[in-house]
Amino acid sequence: MAQETQAAEPGTAPAGLFAGSGIGEMTSRQWYVLIVLSLVYALNIADRYVISTVMESIKLDLHVTDSELAWLTGTALAVFYVSAGIPISALADRYSRRNIISVALVLWSALTVFTGLSRTFTQMFLARIGVGIGESGGTPPSTSMLADWFRPHQRTFALTFWALGASLGAWIGADVAGRVADTYGWRAAFYAMGVPGVVMGILIFTTIREPRRGAMDGTDTSTARAAIERAQVKVPIVAALRTIMSQPATVHLMMGSAVTALWGWGLMWWTPTYLQRVYHMTAGQAGEILGPMYLIAGSLATVGTGLLMATNLMTDPKRVLWLMALVVGVVTVPSFFIYWTDNLAVAKICLWILVPAMYFYIGPCFGLLNNMVPPQLRAMVSAVTLLLANIANLVIAPQFVGFVSDHVAGPHGADGASLRIALLMLAPTGFWATWHYIAATRNIDAEVARVRNAEF
Repeated sequence: MAQETQAAEPGTAPAGLFAGSGIGEMTSRQWYVLIVLSLVYALNIADRYVISTVMESIKLDLHVTDSELAWLTGTALAVFYVSAGIPISALADRYSRRNIISVALVLWSALTVFTGLSRTFTQMFLARIGVGIGESGGTPPSTSMLADWFRPHQRTFALTFWALGASLGAWIGADVAGRVADTYGWRAAFYAMGVPGVVMGILIFTTIREPRRGAMDGTDTSTARAAIERAQVKVPIVAALRTIMSQPATVHLMMGSAVTALWGWGLMWWTPTYLQRVYHMTAGQAGEILGPMYLIAGSLATVGTGLLMATNLMTDPKRVLWLMALVVGVVTVPSFFIYWTDNLAVAKICLWILVPAMYFYIGPCFGLLNNMVPPQLRAMVSAVTLLLANIANLVIAPQFVGFVSDHVAGPHGADGASLRIALLMLAPTGFWATWHYIAATRNIDAEVARVRNAEF
């Protein structure tokens, strides 16, 4: 295991709008780690969502129903992703997160390639199981490691910048993969997504060092030493889960994040197929519409949110929660009209509104969570949040939409009309997420104070 090293000490914070945010204090090494881990997140999303882009081609090639397609493309990955997430996060709270990320990235990238090589339903199902297990070792160790590379006042910005990987990865999985699929076939799209991950895994292992846990939590030498000592305490999994679940605001924030994923990512999971069926597009044409939305709107939303989170206006965690509630609640309305209208131009406008909302909440959510639990529980709280989110958007949403679509279609088989009804039934769940964010405002101050005062 690599020897842990303390992240570089920041300097003096600059004055002005971003005073106290820590952006001006960041060293080149911090920026390097942040950018690389953002790219890991991008590969995670790209390898996961490329299958969404080519679902219709897989359905036609393997001769499956919408329900079977949802099971194959979403559930196979998600069940094992969430099952492996908790034990892997426990390892990440004890051992080298750098090593875990490197191994996991190589594993899921190789199995993405094997997904493209699959010739039967069973072969693809097993490959997606492997991708799910591998991907469970990506985000929890990454967010935990970033928390030890950045001080508390820097974390919301850092985690929001890291979340840029989601929009970059979705663009790659939609636009780039769609173009590859149109030119070389749907199998080639998986090859193009998987190979770069193997290279990136080696890069991480050779160029990034493991930071000391808790070293960035102290404000001076004595408090830093105390934070490091607390971070070395090994908390049993059951005790860690009990602590996390005993905090009402933490639970509501995790649930709000999960339901937002159910709503936004659940809708977008089926949107490429919806566009292909209703507007008679190819995978590449659907990707050309959705890809720029992910890359441009998603990136601008993520960067804009990061800059906003870095201002003094957002130092109060309650304000962050109210902002998350407002955005998700308002955007739920146009998300419904994407699938109500028969006008492609109107659908595109509403999609350009929905896509940014899917990205803006990720960084603030993880940034807040890392300040609501002690250092030795950060990978665990990230894993629990991802467990809930991925059950929501990779198990419940795909299966719900697929089941409703098949049920509505009847014996003649699912089509664009049946898929439209299923997506319209999913769209209002954004209001449910809004309620959780509002509920989290009641106890968040007390939970942040407990961590700050080391009361755990």
